Amino acid sequence: MTYALIAVNVVVFLSYWPGAGDGRAVMGFFDSWAMHPNRISNGQGWHTVFSAMFLHGGWMHLIGNMLFLWIFGDNLEDRMGHGPYLLFYLACGVGAGLAHVIAAPYSAVPTVGASGAIAGVMGGYLLLFPRAKVDILFIFLIFFRVFSVPAWLMLGAWFALQLFNGVGADPTTGGVAYWAHAGGFIAGFALMLPFWINRGAQAFWARTAGVPPHEEAQYRFSQSRIPAVGRPKNAPPAVTRVPRVTRKTRGDNPWSK
Repeated sequence: MTYALIAVNVVVFLSYWPGAGDGRAVMGFFDSWAMHPNRISNGQGWHTVFSAMFLHGGWMHLIGNMLFLWIFGDNLEDRMGHGPYLLFYLACGVGAGLAHVIAAPYSAVPTVGASGAIAGVMGGYLLLFPRAKVDILFIFLIFFRVFSVPAWLMLGAWFALQLFNGVGADPTTGGVAYWAHAGGFIAGFALMLPFWINRGAQAFWARTAGVPPHEEAQYRFSQSRIPAVGRPKNAPPAVTRVPRVTRKTRGDNPWSK
């Protein structure tokens, strides 16, 4: 189901984004299918609470969301089953949308993206697999390395960042819907509680060690094939002084002028 959701998001995006060269066409599409908080507050356009979670505002928006869904979604699906996982995903998306409406009830800015539903997946993941290792790729100029951090630390920090940014941002001016992210995360955590309790709560953690049933990823970075050249013990210095050559006559050499 996770891969099906990714496919649906990509297909829906490709159905309207080729017309992105005509901004009016895309905005017209969003006017019908994106969520507008002011309309929801007036009891209109409730279908957009669902449709908006399958729309995206650009390639990077789509790729980033699908990457997070791919990372966290399949483990929950394995535990929950296809049908319950789909209902859980959609419920988290609805919860995220309503959280955004509560934060900005009179905003006319269209809201799109699966990030609220995926935030719910992350909240559920935190409850079931708090000790899972999340790999983070760190890149600085030509230096890169993969760090593994516990899921509770990574997801907890991400949630705290949404709250912090949400307090300082104006949700009526567009940009990132931080309260949708926070609301989706809380919805996912809350909706996963009955599932976790029915499977023994802390006994579930004891059986699974708080990690999903898969092996940790192993990364192998290849070294350069250029052989290292050693220096002989009695080798002369790498830099030698070249004796100065003097000329008796200047002549017509242009380098002597």
